[in-house]
Amino acid sequence: MVRAIDMHVHVPPQGEAARHPLRVATQAYFRAPPLPEGVEAMAQYYAERDIVGVLLAEDWEAKTGLPPVSNDFIADIVRRYPGQFIGFCCVDPWKGQKAIVEVRRSVEELGLRGVKFHPSLQEFFPDDHRFYPLWEAIARLGVPALFHSGMTGFGAGSPGGGGIKTKFCAPIPHIDDLAADFPELTIIMAHPAFPWVDEQIAVLLHKPNVFMDLSGYSPKYFPPQLVQYANTLLQDKVMFGSDYPMIMPDRWLSDFEGAPFRDEVRPKILRENAARVLKLDL
Repeated sequence: MVRAIDMHVHVPPQGEAARHPLRVATQAYFRAPPLPEGVEAMAQYYAERDIVGVLLAEDWEAKTGLPPVSNDFIADIVRRYPGQFIGFCCVDPWKGQKAIVEVRRSVEELGLRGVKFHPSLQEFFPDDHRFYPLWEAIARLGVPALFHSGMTGFGAGSPGGGGIKTKFCAPIPHIDDLAADFPELTIIMAHPAFPWVDEQIAVLLHKPNVFMDLSGYSPKYFPPQLVQYANTLLQDKVMFGSDYPMIMPDRWLSDFEGAPFRDEVRPKILRENAARVLKLDL
């Protein structure tokens, strides 16, 4: 059986992309180790640990200047390592009908299994009705939509935070409204949503179609209330995610072993909840 499913994996940037000021600020904020050397090293790392990784495409170039990680690139990695990775596409919601067409192509032709958004980097509110046709299309495709929630490490510590505005990633009202208006859409909130963790917990408790991944933070830094609810009422709604390569799975899993999670809940967090959300047969 697969040891774990990592719901939040980024392809390590290389060359000029790795030297973008927002990337440099992110690396410094996380105090991350040196970036792995490319896709092959990443695949070997996950294979050696028997972890399936969910690779996330990126398309926030319009607002940030960050080079995109294309949907075709992610799909190619999944084709090369089908037992190791699952892919999520990414589109810029401001592209309207083009975004809808690209999501359909990514799911139906490329075989990607979800859609990733970063409201702070793409500068949009998920509950803005201008984007509702996109959410309708994703819901019809039957794949989850993953939204960054809370503060982001991108730009942290740089002047003005790199111009990035945290308000776009508040769970209430934006994710809560979206979940209410689209109960058929599976929504994943990425990361403990600091400084709105209590709001995040409330949305998870209230909306059956909303889940979260635990990426971007070591488990030893999780707020106590998040651990409490993950052990009890939310044990079927929280999923392991590392935020590779900023936080490596080795570190996350080591800290998870020492965190106060119940033994019967651990396999749910590590793989069972993700398998259900992604419709995987383990």
